[in-house]
Amino acid sequence: MEQQNPIIQLKGLGKQFKTTNGTVTALDDINLDIYQGEIFGIIGLSGAGKSTLVRCINYLETPTSGSVIFEGVNLGGKSPAVIRKARQSMGMIFQQFNLLAQRNVLQNVCFPMELVGTPKKEARKRAQELLAMVGLEDRMKAYPAQLSGGQKQRVAIARAMATNPKVLLCDEATSALDPNTTKQILELLKKINREMGVTVIVITHEMTVIEAICDRVAIIDQSHIAEAGKVSEIFSNPKTAIGRQLILGDAARQVALGKDRQLRIIFDGRESSEPVISNLVLACKVPVNIMHAETRDVGGTAMGQMLIQIPEDETEARRIINYLKTMKVTFEEVR
Repeated sequence: MEQQNPIIQLKGLGKQFKTTNGTVTALDDINLDIYQGEIFGIIGLSGAGKSTLVRCINYLETPTSGSVIFEGVNLGGKSPAVIRKARQSMGMIFQQFNLLAQRNVLQNVCFPMELVGTPKKEARKRAQELLAMVGLEDRMKAYPAQLSGGQKQRVAIARAMATNPKVLLCDEATSALDPNTTKQILELLKKINREMGVTVIVITHEMTVIEAICDRVAIIDQSHIAEAGKVSEIFSNPKTAIGRQLILGDAARQVALGKDRQLRIIFDGRESSEPVISNLVLACKVPVNIMHAETRDVGGTAMGQMLIQIPEDETEARRIINYLKTMKVTFEEVR
C-alpha cells in the first residue's frame, strides 16, 4: 500500500488519571502515524492502555500531554464544536455493541444521523443502504434482543458508518464473538476499507485478528509503544518480549516447559502445498516433534507459525538448522 498522508498523527501523547491512590499513567509518550486508507492494528494485553488510546484519538478522553492531529488539525485546545465535527468523522464500534434496546435495527442505524440533524427520509434511505451492505436488509424491524452477537455487531458497524466517517475505530470489536463470526466481521471490515476507502483502526489483544486484517501494527505495553511496523515484519521477527508473548500465545507456555531445543518456523508466503517438515525429516534423517502449529492457506501460500522440538545432539541440531537456512525457511531458536 502506498502510504503518504497520515490521517492521524499522535505526537508525545500522554494520559494520566488522578485517583484516590495517586496519579495513574495510562499512556506515556505515544508517537504514531496512521495513514489514510490503511488498516492499522493496536495490540496489547489487558490494562496496557489500548482503550484509553482509542478514546484519546477521538477525544472522548482529553490527553494530558502531547497532540492528536486529525487531517492536519491539532485537536488540542480546539472548541467543542471543532472536536464534535472531528468525532463525527470517526465511527466507533465496541466489544459489547452498545445498541439501543428500545429501538429496532433501522432506528438504531438512524440514531447518529438524528443527532446531526439529517432529514428523516434521507436518514432512513442511508440506513437501509448500510444495512444492505452489512447483509441485514431483512432484519430492519428486528430488535437487538432478537439478534445474534454477529448480527448485533453488523448493526453497530452500519450505525458507525452512518455519518460517512473517514476513520472506523474498532475497540475489541470481535472479542465477544466466536471464531467463525469473528472471521465474518473481519471480512466485512476489510470490505469497508477496500470499497469505501475508510481507514480502520483495530484495537485488540488477539494477534490472530491483527494477522488476519491489518497492514501495520503497534504493540502497546505498560502505557508505551513497545514496537511498531508492518505486520509481516513484526510477526516474523518480534524485537521485544511482549511481542514474542503476543505472537506465540499459548505456545509461549509450551516453550517455557520444553526440555529440548525448540525452533519457531515462520510461514510467510511459501507455497502451502510444500511439505516443509516432511522434507526436513527426510533430508536430515532426524525426528522432530511438532509442539504447536498455527498455519493457514491464504491464496495458495502458507501463513502462520510452527514450533518444533529438535534433538539435543549438537550434530543433528546443526543439520536441521543448516537445512532450514539452505531452503530459505524463516526460523528462530526460542530456547
